[in-house]
Amino acid sequence: MTKRRALISVSDKTGVVEFAKKLTELGFEIISTGGTEKALAQAGLNPINISDITGFPECLDGRVKTLHPAVHAGLLARRDLPEHMDQLKVLGIEKIDVVAVNLYPFKATIEKPGVTLAEAIENIDIGGPTMIRSAAKNYPGVLVVVDPSDYDEVVERIKTDTADEQFRFMLSYKVFRHTSVYDTMISNYMQSKLGIEFPDQLTLAYEKKQDMRYGENPHQNGAWYSELMPSEVHGTLSSAVQLQGKELSYNNINDCGGALDLLKEFADKPAVVAVKHANPCGVALGKNICDAYQKAYACDPVSIFGGIVACNREVDEQTANEMVKIFLEIIIAPKFSEGAKKVLATKKNLRLLEIKDIEQPYNANTRDMKKVAGGLLTQNKDLSLYAEKTEVVTDNEPTKAQLAQLEFAYKVVKHTKSNAIVLAKNFMAIGIGAGQTNRIWAAEQAIAHAKQAGNRPRGAVLASDAFFPFSDCVLTAAKAGIKAIVQPGGSIRDEESINACNEKGMAMVFVGQRHFKH
Repeated sequence: MTKRRALISVSDKTGVVEFAKKLTELGFEIISTGGTEKALAQAGLNPINISDITGFPECLDGRVKTLHPAVHAGLLARRDLPEHMDQLKVLGIEKIDVVAVNLYPFKATIEKPGVTLAEAIENIDIGGPTMIRSAAKNYPGVLVVVDPSDYDEVVERIKTDTADEQFRFMLSYKVFRHTSVYDTMISNYMQSKLGIEFPDQLTLAYEKKQDMRYGENPHQNGAWYSELMPSEVHGTLSSAVQLQGKELSYNNINDCGGALDLLKEFADKPAVVAVKHANPCGVALGKNICDAYQKAYACDPVSIFGGIVACNREVDEQTANEMVKIFLEIIIAPKFSEGAKKVLATKKNLRLLEIKDIEQPYNANTRDMKKVAGGLLTQNKDLSLYAEKTEVVTDNEPTKAQLAQLEFAYKVVKHTKSNAIVLAKNFMAIGIGAGQTNRIWAAEQAIAHAKQAGNRPRGAVLASDAFFPFSDCVLTAAKAGIKAIVQPGGSIRDEESINACNEKGMAMVFVGQRHFKH
């Protein structure tokens, strides 16, 4: 009886020696190459070099070693076709029954600081993907393993003769998923080097971080996927470490993402952002993080209940003592002091997420994506605030203090669902009107919310995420005592709003850049 054979050639050598030993005990001959062959020999095994199978030496610095009919015929020959088996006999080629291969570390290579294009290209695996694709295509006859976590089950199923077609098909699927992700990383790396922003065909690769208990609603299934490259998740929610609390939900993750987006606008000062249903409900800067939290809470003490709070400085014990006074779903921070952890641990369901370098800006290649039935929308992430040219368009000039408040308000309105209006005072978002179908309702809502929370809008500034097509928002703001407005400008009826500001003695700044958020 011909001996069964296994071809093992791996970059990730986790568990490979033990796997090869167990196969040897089951009567397999082991064929190997390069570093894997050396590791197996050092462990006391006696692997056959691939050149002894092909009758051809490795060449071109190892670029060509397994690309040979003696390998691929042994993989691709269908065991259920007598003519295939007869042809192998005529050619003097033996079957290969098990393949364990994982690929050159392309991902690790391109993550190295200062890696050159030539180094990256050299770490594109050719023989490995070809072998595992051959084996995966012929999965009824070949067990192919690309994930070391499958080694034990493969051995057990061989031992018990339970490697049925469904199991083999699952291993085959893992191969094509593996090579698809691998090729996507290569393609996307080359795309970035060529400066291609939106290619004709878009391929994406993510890895599952967590299964959701459910999606947006309990009757929907959901999962959370993370970018593959560490540089792409640095300082994002995908790099968060959960310190306590129950599992994150689909909506939690969506809301946390929005909170982080806004928080990154305020890297240079202690800031706290509170979010409820994907909209900010409290945003403030303070002299320290406790001061910022108290001010953010005062923006809207009603809506913050059950919300998500994101901080860009360490949460200390003093701040934690303020936070536990109400019910919060999640607190995000770059760090929690030991004292804060003890205080917050009294709320066992409260999730604490620690994100290092939380203030770091997003990678320049970060994209926003929205799935629609039958397609996908993608765009650059909205990382800027004002256009290069801004203009005071009214007779009244805003004061230096008002300009600072206007910038703060515009940062908040940028991350509020359209149509959006934000009122700001003392670096607090005292009134937020979000997601309205017309701008006057958003303005009225922002003013009403400020008053309801006990924050007087008189003397505040107002930010709009898009231009005013009518003067109604200006007149409503003036009636509430608002003194300055920032908006993109660009309506054919700009003069109407400008004239209304002049009549009411208000200042207005056009910044030339709108921030719709849908």
